[in-house]
Amino acid sequence: MSRARAIALLVGVALASAGAGAGYYLWTLGKAEARTVVERIYGTKLPDLSGKTRSLDAWRGRVLVVNFWATWCAPCREEIPVFIRLQDRHGAKGLQFVGIAIDEPARVAAFAREFGINYPVMTGGLETLELLRQSGNRAGVLPYTLIIDRKGRLVSQEAGGLKESRLENLISPLM
Repeated sequence: MSRARAIALLVGVALASAGAGAGYYLWTLGKAEARTVVERIYGTKLPDLSGKTRSLDAWRGRVLVVNFWATWCAPCREEIPVFIRLQDRHGAKGLQFVGIAIDEPARVAAFAREFGINYPVMTGGLETLELLRQSGNRAGVLPYTLIIDRKGRLVSQEAGGLKESRLENLISPLM
């Protein structure tokens, strides 16, 4: 093998190693960020519709679907009936939906009654917008949904409205 070819091979191996190292760093950074998101979610304490402060940590060990939404959000209004059906269908198997409404508590309570929401709904203001951003939704898009498995691993982050088939495909393997 010529000297030039050996140097080129050595440079190629060095670049591949550097690329692999950078990729591994970014992969582990993503895992650390996902753990941080989950811990923030579990550590969240907000008032429910009765005004009682609740912690999302109460649902640790369940398949947790956390949905950030608002009463005025059209895609939110479309997906909530899907959440109601799936909570009915899979709740006994360990699925738990939790809604975090970024809206006035009175409006949220009226909306929940009108739609027959069958899962816990919590309300929040500006601090909830910060939680939304810290959960990976830097643009502040609503609706925004996080899916956390029974072991506390972040499975999916979904911006925008979810269709029933997509959500069913995401949660079914976790049951």
